[in-house]
Amino acid sequence: MTLRFLGTTSDDGDCPTLYEIEGTDEILVQGERETDPEHLVELRDVKPSETFVRVPRSLLTRYAPKSDVPQLQPFASIAHLFEEFRHTAWRLETRRGYASDRTSPKWARWLAGEDIASGPANAWRENVRAQTAQGKRFERVRIVDEPPTQGQQFLMASAPTNTAAGEDIRNLTRAEADRLRLPDFDFWLFDSKILARFAFDEKDTTLGVYVTEDPAEVLAACQARDAGWHHAVGTEEFARRVRSTV
Repeated sequence: MTLRFLGTTSDDGDCPTLYEIEGTDEILVQGERETDPEHLVELRDVKPSETFVRVPRSLLTRYAPKSDVPQLQPFASIAHLFEEFRHTAWRLETRRGYASDRTSPKWARWLAGEDIASGPANAWRENVRAQTAQGKRFERVRIVDEPPTQGQQFLMASAPTNTAAGEDIRNLTRAEADRLRLPDFDFWLFDSKILARFAFDEKDTTLGVYVTEDPAEVLAACQARDAGWHHAVGTEEFARRVRSTV
């Protein structure tokens, strides 16, 4: 079982912090250990394995989940949201590669040295054009390692096909993402209201999405979006920076 970062009220990268223990209905709390003897003597029914930490009320108010843990759904279950959203569809991409990229025809062409910066229209890009023509926004922040992985290089090479359709794609180094304490999972955020968090297997294959409107989870995603978007660099500029270091 893995931990999923929910949020923190610390500005210095330390405690207090909340985590979700995935696959359970339990929350892990990080904070300063309670050492006041007057408080400890008043605690009841304490097992030898238990300890107690202090956290600010604001941490629980902002980030403690308010609803049941969402169930895993097929990605197709959110397909309608890419047409029905009203303002912004925002994506965070955190992985070092995606199975869907490696099995696409463009992957083989790219490995062969072909230019994949342009391509014929497809359903995704046609929808992006239709939605952005109405004033809506498709935006992504992609986290990139230093040096970039093969999968990340492929995404930088193919990004112009999506940006030409109307997406605004930006990139952020993993070191900067870690400094900003961005989540370590992929998600789509629709209109700052609906969060769809991806689940992957060990081979980078999408297993589905967890969809929620839980205020605490949506707020954490909005904060990640604001921090990531502010520091991220446009695709063309980022690619130039990467090429200059090779």
